[in-house]
Amino acid sequence: MIERELLGAVRESVHRDHDDLLSAGLGLAGLRAKPPAFADPTAPSAQQLRRRAIHASWAGIADLGPLGGYGSVYGAVPNVPGREYSAFARLPGARAPHRVLLQVPDDFDAKARCLVVAPASGSRGVYGAIALAGAWGLPRGCAVVYTDKGAGSGYFDLDSDSGVALDGTRAQRGEAVLEFEPAVPAGLHGIAIKHAHSQDNPEADWGRHVLQAARFGLAMLERALPAQAPFSPANTRIIAAGLSNGAGAVLQAAGLDDAGLLAGVVALEPNVHVAGHGRALYDYVSEAALLLPCALLDARFDAVPLARLQGAHPPAWLARCAGLRADGLVNGDSVAAQARSAVEQLHASGWQDATLATAASTTTFDLWRAVGATYASAYLRAAPAAMPCGFSFAALSAAGLPEAAAPALRAAWWSDASGIAPGAGVMLLGGVEAGADPTRPGVDCLRALWNDASEGAQALHAAVAASAAHLPRADLPMVVAQGEQDGLLPIEFSSAPYVAALQAAGRTPVYWRVPHAQHFDAFLAMPGFGERHVPLLPYGYAALDALWAHLHAGAPMPASRRYATRPRGAGALEAGMLGW
Repeated sequence: MIERELLGAVRESVHRDHDDLLSAGLGLAGLRAKPPAFADPTAPSAQQLRRRAIHASWAGIADLGPLGGYGSVYGAVPNVPGREYSAFARLPGARAPHRVLLQVPDDFDAKARCLVVAPASGSRGVYGAIALAGAWGLPRGCAVVYTDKGAGSGYFDLDSDSGVALDGTRAQRGEAVLEFEPAVPAGLHGIAIKHAHSQDNPEADWGRHVLQAARFGLAMLERALPAQAPFSPANTRIIAAGLSNGAGAVLQAAGLDDAGLLAGVVALEPNVHVAGHGRALYDYVSEAALLLPCALLDARFDAVPLARLQGAHPPAWLARCAGLRADGLVNGDSVAAQARSAVEQLHASGWQDATLATAASTTTFDLWRAVGATYASAYLRAAPAAMPCGFSFAALSAAGLPEAAAPALRAAWWSDASGIAPGAGVMLLGGVEAGADPTRPGVDCLRALWNDASEGAQALHAAVAASAAHLPRADLPMVVAQGEQDGLLPIEFSSAPYVAALQAAGRTPVYWRVPHAQHFDAFLAMPGFGERHVPLLPYGYAALDALWAHLHAGAPMPASRRYATRPRGAGALEAGMLGW
């Protein structure tokens, strides 16, 4: 029984009229607007936190800008009334729970029973896949069950000894069951984040999180709709859908689904690797953190958005080239030669220019270091006081010094944070030194954890190996789609080798390659991005449509293809640009 795997009670809430399931009553116009304000910034209500969390999940995933085409070319945000059932679920042997949440629309389709399982993208909170799975499933009468897959925004504040309760509000240790409650020594300061500090290596269990969420969804459907019980895979089609880390999670689940829970899978831009195929995330993230600041100084990237600082080379990147040259890691006596040497090394390890160019945004926003620090801590099962490479998380004062987080800052973490710092007032500290290239020591340390033969490196490699996906059953319908300019999870390291591994084993997944699509649809509202790219989310909706037609009406699965897309340019997105 799934109830035995829950930590605490199930919370049921009703969401109708001006507080629906899909947008918390905001509608498309409200999702495009600024985040909804709290009546009391230091003590927002559960309803206010939920509304703002849903707003943040949409804003972080979809291009809702006026030129992006959402609501006109693709997608919609109708009002979907219904109920939610949320709980903390725990896998056997895990220290920390993962948050699960089922949305049941009032017009649940009893004749074509459908449950969509939606793990969050990135390290986001439980609503992190609502723009994909919720937007597709809820309006057609499917129930949707979400999981934060062992990450999420339930940050624990060490200074106030407080965390996040089931309803999203903050509570002291011992006052309520908390989303994340690390054991810490007295006197420790700063902020603990579940993905980095649960000591569980959650990525190794992403597939189990998805399957457990599916079982939770079935159990809660029986609670919500007792007249239609029982609910099982035999009478309810279960579709797993995710993007980015969520897509990696559904592919892991597909490889573990011995019981046949899943009827089909849609994976968009997946963080996935199979033993012997492609490259693991930590490998290319730590490589990018070290080499890309120098490589992006090459003249081929002069016109790339965010690759230049007011038209000039960023000073820290120039210092990175000089430091790499001094250490014998790149060749050349000029910046141009050193940058070319760094590019050649990245080419040799498999990077393509299309992904290198888009990775300029990831480099400028310091995501490589942030991701590397979080994942290294997770892989090594580090406690908050023992993150590798001297990293830690804390709020900063106006003078840039660590300080206890203010009550209003803490109150908004659950709704606003992405699960990885920096963001929502939480900063990544440590691994720095004074000088022109301050982040180099931490980056060197992160890269050494992949390259050297230390005990820590061996433990990290074992943890990465535990996160590899297994082959799904041969008859499982699957659609995998990815943009060819993905600068965070390059297609050459993730979906392409995964699909090749499946094909070598006799599987026939549908594989869609999308030119001009990159990783973050939300970036398309930024100057220089929308003009060069197309969104990827429309292909997720199309993949779910095709999978549903196959499962419900017996239509053949679509063919694998490379879409003939066109960049949007300065005008608004048009359907023909998507290459339909």
